Amino acid sequence: MLRPSVVLLSVLALLVSPLPAVAAGFEHIARLTSEGYAVGAKAQLLDSGEVLGEIAAERQLSPASVTSCMPRRQPWSAGGLSIDLRRDWSLRGCGRSRNPAWRPGHGRGGDPALATQDLWQLVQGLRQQDITAVKGMLVVSQWRYGPVECITTDRCEAQSRSAHAYDARLSSAGVNYGSWCVSVMPAAQAGLPARMLSCDTLEPAMVVVNQVTTVAAGEKVRLNAERVTHESVDTLRIKGQVPLGSVPHPVYRSSSDPARQTGHTLLALLEQSGVAVSGGFSTSDTPPPATARPLASVEGKPLQELLLRTLNYSNNFMADVLSLNLVDEPRASLAQAGQALEAFAESLPGHGPVTLLSGSGLTTENRTSAQGVNALLEAMYQRPALFPTFVAGLQLPANGPMRFIRRGGETFQNHVMLKTGTLNQPFAVRSVGGYFRTQSGRWGSFSVLVNGNASTPYLSWSEVLEPLAKDLTAMIDAY
Repeated sequence: MLRPSVVLLSVLALLVSPLPAVAAGFEHIARLTSEGYAVGAKAQLLDSGEVLGEIAAERQLSPASVTSCMPRRQPWSAGGLSIDLRRDWSLRGCGRSRNPAWRPGHGRGGDPALATQDLWQLVQGLRQQDITAVKGMLVVSQWRYGPVECITTDRCEAQSRSAHAYDARLSSAGVNYGSWCVSVMPAAQAGLPARMLSCDTLEPAMVVVNQVTTVAAGEKVRLNAERVTHESVDTLRIKGQVPLGSVPHPVYRSSSDPARQTGHTLLALLEQSGVAVSGGFSTSDTPPPATARPLASVEGKPLQELLLRTLNYSNNFMADVLSLNLVDEPRASLAQAGQALEAFAESLPGHGPVTLLSGSGLTTENRTSAQGVNALLEAMYQRPALFPTFVAGLQLPANGPMRFIRRGGETFQNHVMLKTGTLNQPFAVRSVGGYFRTQSGRWGSFSVLVNGNASTPYLSWSEVLEPLAKDLTAMIDAY
């Protein structure tokens, strides 16, 4: 599972001046207002609605990826992937002749968790039918949407280069969250170039420039990687060192075109499995013809599992793909996806105004309030069929996959489940929302949104989570 960082580079500047804070229940968090940060916060008990703490709870602020807490009700059932037949291609295998076009992405929406193992299972479905060769072309169809127009600086720049995994462009036919993966391992002796293996196929499906040296055992691992693209060819340049005896180190970087990445990966897997495709591959934004029929298919993962992965690892690619799937019309934009989420949020009692230009929260123009986040959390708590899966997707500080949340004392570590959101540019955003259990077992919800401005310094997570831990601990102990 990818663990993309959430760092947004943009040209937008936001000037905010702190408002006087009513710090009841949030006396430690409230101190951030004196440092120039805009703060909105609210904590409440869910059985009685009693407010335990509040600071400017209705103030509209950027939530960053706390946006991805918004539940998605999928319009597609299984998110299946299929290889379909079309009249203008022919297939040769075991004496039979058919007319295929290979079109991954035939379902109503994109599968945000489609991975190499799913493509491998698809290929094995062909081999089980004794298919060994294809005369024609593999067509990767992203007719539902993709490549989606970029609306943030990071995704626009990622069309030509990227040093991150989170900024992949969006497509209904993407694989592996739109990111390449290369495993870096030491050579047999110091001084030799490190070994580079694809995480997905026998040989890397993109160009790899290896500038990593094997060093003596005990030295530190130092890796720096950037993906650059020229004439639609992705090249991953990796520099640094790995010591003898060290474990493989996976390096993830976003691809320039997720649909093309799918084509390269699937072609490599077909070749490994002994299925030759004579015509290479292309991408398309047109749907398969009505005459097409499946040769092989793979079921998508249940929506509950998709939500768990999206929330637990703050996976921006998954969050935006799930949101795009909410739009009925093909060729959806992030703005349309945001409108679908807005309609749901505004239907919640007590939510208040909300502006969503993406489902991931990478757009700095997204706005909600601590009151709105709490209204969403309360609505999910009131839905017994959804709440267990939803709360399971949040992080328990004691053992969460994100190490920076492992703060505070035993009470905060084990009584709080949360989702974080982070932006660094053009202004700092540190947002947190989630649930807590009091000492008597009562459920509560909370949200804290902290926004900086052009004149405030960098805000570390310790400056938010440590005072939050003190405030929530006091509430938990009091009830």
